[in-house]
Amino acid sequence: MRIQWIRDNARIIAIPAALILLAGACSNSTTSSDTAIDANSTTSSDPAVADPAIAGTTIDTNDAIKGAAWNPTIKITYSEDSINFQPDGIPNHERDAYYAVPNAGVVVPDASSSYVMKDPTKAQTYSFDIPSSPAYSSEVTKASLGSIGVMISGAILFNPYEGDGTTVAMSSNFTVTNSDGITASFIDKCAGHPTPNSGAYHYHGQPECVTAKVDKSEGPSHIIGIALDGFLIYGAKDINGKIVPSSALDECNGITSPTPEFPDGIYHYVLPGTADATSSIRCFHGVVDMSQIQQMPPMGPMGQMRPMPDLAAAAKKLGITETQLKNALGDQIPPNLSIASKNLGITETELKAALGV
Repeated sequence: MRIQWIRDNARIIAIPAALILLAGACSNSTTSSDTAIDANSTTSSDPAVADPAIAGTTIDTNDAIKGAAWNPTIKITYSEDSINFQPDGIPNHERDAYYAVPNAGVVVPDASSSYVMKDPTKAQTYSFDIPSSPAYSSEVTKASLGSIGVMISGAILFNPYEGDGTTVAMSSNFTVTNSDGITASFIDKCAGHPTPNSGAYHYHGQPECVTAKVDKSEGPSHIIGIALDGFLIYGAKDINGKIVPSSALDECNGITSPTPEFPDGIYHYVLPGTADATSSIRCFHGVVDMSQIQQMPPMGPMGQMRPMPDLAAAAKKLGITETQLKNALGDQIPPNLSIASKNLGITETELKAALGV
């Protein structure tokens, strides 16, 4: 059972996803279409695009990551096999003062079903353990709605889709003007927007506000982020400064070619600056821990609610006190079960089983 977590005064309560009225875009819905890529499954890559010669190979990205222009607000910790990223989600570039956000009950908004809201962006609590030696796989893992990568700006990358899992955010942009004459866009000039209820800012495409900080007008693209499978993310230009056409990319927006950091070539993802389904990463071509994905928060208010699982019973199953369990879950909404399980010294699978998630 998938569960949404919210705060109700001093209590944390859980909401089964199937019983929630998701009132806004960027929700947890995973409806798919022929163009959408469903999460939690794998499929063979296109051998005409992907390079089978690198299947099963790994490459150390530590030096390249250390040399990238990360926002200093991101806490980065290096260990033997992985790198922990803790961004606060607030980008180091200018955002819009106002955004167009959906009316209650609207999953995918347009100009007739939205209103103007002052920028609700606020700091988040993220923690991602990402491989420092990504392993390429001939099988792809499909990227669900939610966080799929960390950008050097400090904000998070999402896949191309809005809350219905099929509508491409970049091709569905619009503006709204309120009675005070304030005009706001759904997606800003940096290819991002915040969720109004949680203030989680994220991108759905190539953020020119980010590439402008690290690339020259006639030069190649440099590292602008890292996907959860450990492969690096670049802007739209190749090593010669020429635009990489989306047709040159595989189904995950990946390509094996030279970059400034890897002149001999490396598999990496490209955000080509398009406004269609290729605008962002739709799947991973590397081995990825899907538990690292923090689900896309709903854009609007929540609806029907159910009580949280019995924490006393869950604590008993785990052989700990209820206080220990509550302390491990912490104040983050929703709680980060990956961090909670590490704090308890158990696996995330064990914690989810005890909670009934």
